[in-house]
Amino acid sequence: MTVMELRQLRYFVAVAEELNFGRAAERLLIAGPSLSQQIKALERDLGVRLFDRDRRSVSLTPAGAALLPHTRALLERADDLQRRAGRLAGSEAVRLGYVNWLPADLTARTAGVAQLHVDAWIAPSHTQAARVADGSLDLAVCWARDEDLKRHGLRARCLGADRLYAVAAGTDTGDVRAQDTAVLLDDDITSWSSWNVYAERLCNDTGAHAVRISDGGITGPAFFDHVRRSRRPVVNSPKGQTTSLPPDLVRREVVAPTVHWTWSLVWREGETRTAVLAAVDALCAGVGDLGLRPPDAWLPDGYPPR
Repeated sequence: MTVMELRQLRYFVAVAEELNFGRAAERLLIAGPSLSQQIKALERDLGVRLFDRDRRSVSLTPAGAALLPHTRALLERADDLQRRAGRLAGSEAVRLGYVNWLPADLTARTAGVAQLHVDAWIAPSHTQAARVADGSLDLAVCWARDEDLKRHGLRARCLGADRLYAVAAGTDTGDVRAQDTAVLLDDDITSWSSWNVYAERLCNDTGAHAVRISDGGITGPAFFDHVRRSRRPVVNSPKGQTTSLPPDLVRREVVAPTVHWTWSLVWREGETRTAVLAAVDALCAGVGDLGLRPPDAWLPDGYPPR
């Protein structure tokens, strides 16, 4: 439709709501005779009479009453299109960093609202949160506690969750209680700061056995070597969730409680740019409870989903 035709539809809605050409003209900030002429032109183009009018009253015809809700819906869609175009036109790129997990439909969710650029530098959670705080990134998908958010001036909303499992030598694939597992903590806090905080909380809350290492073996072949040497099943980290296990090792579900790691979208608390906030809304829309509400689900205190 042309701009004139959309304007005529807005005129139709205004007259239908006021049922008075004078009041509608005042509301639309146009002259009464001009409004009347535009309504007549719209009726001519549509081929139906929209209003019955005489000197004392104005009322919708059956055709006008039938077309009114469709006209409102069409105008709402036109307004939404204009808002979306406004967000995209000339907007700055929205830079998003991550650790090792992103929503599978990331591009589809944000295509209509932002020019999203995924940063190529994959870094630990605490590093990505700090980069959002200093402006190097606009958004990040990472793990961050309430105290981290407050310290950096960030906000967060949960996007996804991994239920962590244990890896063990042998053939027993049965469930294992959290207190009967081992959890690795690495001396390299530059790489594993967030995991170490999480792992310590897990051990303190569930009775799992903390094992200090210094070889970066939280993931990869070194992790599997630690599992082979361990007398207990070893809790797998979020970075190892999709890694295939060697044939001599098995997966065992952790229970009592079930153990979860969550991924949150973080952004600056004072963010005002439309494209960034629109991307936040698009990415967080429709995210459910992610299986974190059962009474036996464990998350560390101070994490945003709680």
